Amino acid sequence: MTMAKELTRFEYDRIPYLILFEDDSAYRDTYGGVSENVALESFLLRPKNVPSDTAVVFMHPIGGGAYLPMSNALPRAGHHVIYCNSRYRGVDSALIMEKVVQDLGACVRDARERWGYTNIVLAGWSGGGSLSLYYQQQAQHPTVTHTPAGDPFDLTALGLQPANGVMLLAAHVSRHGTLTEWMDASILDESDPSKRDPGLDLYDPDNPDQPPYTEEFVARYREAQIARNRRITAWVKETLEDLRSQGRPLEERGFVTHGTMADPRWLDLSLDSNDRAPGCYLGDPRVVNNGPVALARFSTLRSWLSQWSYDDANGDGPRCAAELEVPTLVIGNSADNACTPSHTDRLYEAVGHPDKTLHVVEGATHYYSGPGQKLKLAEAVSVVTEWMGERGWAGSL
Repeated sequence: MTMAKELTRFEYDRIPYLILFEDDSAYRDTYGGVSENVALESFLLRPKNVPSDTAVVFMHPIGGGAYLPMSNALPRAGHHVIYCNSRYRGVDSALIMEKVVQDLGACVRDARERWGYTNIVLAGWSGGGSLSLYYQQQAQHPTVTHTPAGDPFDLTALGLQPANGVMLLAAHVSRHGTLTEWMDASILDESDPSKRDPGLDLYDPDNPDQPPYTEEFVARYREAQIARNRRITAWVKETLEDLRSQGRPLEERGFVTHGTMADPRWLDLSLDSNDRAPGCYLGDPRVVNNGPVALARFSTLRSWLSQWSYDDANGDGPRCAAELEVPTLVIGNSADNACTPSHTDRLYEAVGHPDKTLHVVEGATHYYSGPGQKLKLAEAVSVVTEWMGERGWAGSL
């Protein structure tokens, strides 16, 4: 792909609106509002005097990205953008990925029926990448009729509308895959995070294995991370089965997962190497490892199986990407310390449609924040604009 010419900057309107639909599921997992309805807070970012039959649609499982650099730079470049928040905006403790797919489906349908857009391009930024892929897989050929916990939730009955294209922007492979790669493998007792295997504790200065790590240590650490995820999953399934055996099929349990921010890549930059700075996107990983906003800190039984279980969660980016039937653009950022090159490469290589494009923005961080990042953001937007224009989706620029 050649670089596009310098882009014209457009003024745009920010139009807030709601998408409303009934929730007939047996179990309620969101708080606030009228419980039998779902209200999705949405924004249409529409360039002034630039007609288009194409909308770029963003959704993240929990993130509110209507003010993030990418979602605002695209309308400035003349693209019509919809950012729709899922029902779990900001709180993923009870999140069910199948319900987020329903939310994205409501947004896609609304974009076509209310706003009149013919073409929809899903923009899967960060954690929105695997969501977009899971959605598109199920919209093309729906198969899921139950959540991983076994609760009825029939995606085949929703009439999900496939998008015309997919963009994966600084995306990771999945929530469950990312969590597993970030889990603290040293924790031995889920009820007491102080009980650790010292030989696997990345943050113990007395651990003889220090950066740069050996291949043997990394392999052992990765195996222990998967094993820990599976131990938690086994306990979750046993607890659910115990509740059901007592005649309490709708009951839930909340729990805390300590130590979920301990990826060796944050301490050893030679692993999955790129231009990133040491540390993780939330700051000092040793501090955030047990902090309140790390991945999967607070969860429920059903939510764990749907979004965090290494073996059970359906929203697996590479697996879903293999079934794509639409053009796909994958953009990676070479200074990203959240979504490292192996994630970008796995997603791109997995895409099953022959019309697929990969571009890496050299020196770009995850959020395009910091000195010089405006130029990196402009490059990413230019690539998007050229890619969409080649497929007739750029509007009347």
